[in-house]
Amino acid sequence: MTAAIALGTNLGNRPANLHLALDHLANLGTLTAISTFHDTAPVGYLDQPHFLNAAALLETNLSPTALLDALLTIEKQMGRDRTAAPPKGPRLIDLDLLLYGNEVLQTEALTLPHPAMHDRQFVLTPLAEIAPQMHHPTLHHTISQLLQSLLI
Repeated sequence: MTAAIALGTNLGNRPANLHLALDHLANLGTLTAISTFHDTAPVGYLDQPHFLNAAALLETNLSPTALLDALLTIEKQMGRDRTAAPPKGPRLIDLDLLLYGNEVLQTEALTLPHPAMHDRQFVLTPLAEIAPQMHHPTLHHTISQLLQSLLI
């Protein structure tokens, strides 16, 4: 199954953090596309450094829940402690499962598609670069269309 994953970092060596996360992701399946890295201003919690964001497409045999668990494990291995930082605050790495094929899922741990992806330019810009025609399974628009609606 093809999973779309958002990557972000704003602490330490940001490009190295993204490259290391991508190396870890490659162990979970086959990376079929990786966006360029985008320097973006923080959203919500503003008193922090700029982020470096990217998106990747991963062909994987892992279930959505197993993939989420693997993403959280990568974050921990890279030094992220989700309990220590404020929500939306500074982080070494952030890995978000955006889409998993056309699956729609709502559990305590995971919502697919990602519930806020369509409101986040820092997510849609890199994803549109590598998957402009990928469809959002509940909004019924392409990633490119969702991005355009934010830019209007």
